[in-house]
Amino acid sequence: MNLRNHSDISNNKINYSENENDKVKVLFFGKNNKLVVHPDARISGTTIRFDCDDGICTIGNNSFNGFIRVGQGCNVVIGDNVTCTNGCYISTAENTSVTIGCDCMFASGNEIRTDDGHPIFDIVSGKRINPSRSIIIGEHVWLAAKSIILSGSSIGNGSVIGLGSIVKGVIPNNCIAAGIPAKVIKKNIAWERPHLTLAKPFLKPDSSFVTKSKYWDLTIEEESVIIKKNSIVSRFVSLFKRVKTQ
Repeated sequence: MNLRNHSDISNNKINYSENENDKVKVLFFGKNNKLVVHPDARISGTTIRFDCDDGICTIGNNSFNGFIRVGQGCNVVIGDNVTCTNGCYISTAENTSVTIGCDCMFASGNEIRTDDGHPIFDIVSGKRINPSRSIIIGEHVWLAAKSIILSGSSIGNGSVIGLGSIVKGVIPNNCIAAGIPAKVIKKNIAWERPHLTLAKPFLKPDSSFVTKSKYWDLTIEEESVIIKKNSIVSRFVSLFKRVKTQ
């Protein structure tokens, strides 16, 4: 169905606006799922698929585009002012969550996956060796083209993930991480949105040529990702925790 206010007999719900967005498709295959989209969101070219039961997806006032898979008991939160050049893929399964902070900038061909899609077992013990794990991406994070974020990862505020990198682990704030697996290659950095060829001045040799955002912080080693109080992300994460305990 197109993105619009909706409620069905399986207790699947969409809270959006009085308008209908035919550039966003929503698919429900289970029950007790909920999609909340900011009424001013500029999302397009997006499919949101609820495969199972008890999933929640919250999209703030942003211009996300891509594919979102919400698995059993999972939660996806995408904050305000998140942008995507083209086609970000998000997958969750098995009671995990993806939390994306405000003002993130995603390029093309990015993937964010809390799961591997299929289970892998140890032959001797029979135990699962690839459990699904949640992902947290802080605020003002730049994912360069074709970079991938895997289960259990976290990225601190203000960091940059290099072209084609694969993140599996903890990346602190205000650093550049690149490679497979991604490793920190530069600390104490800050980036800004003005494009080198699309935004004047067309030469930006130092920071005096841009307006500084609030994300100019020194790197803190092994920093846990902090989502600011009262942000849309923190509000919906708190809501999700309350729902899960009820």
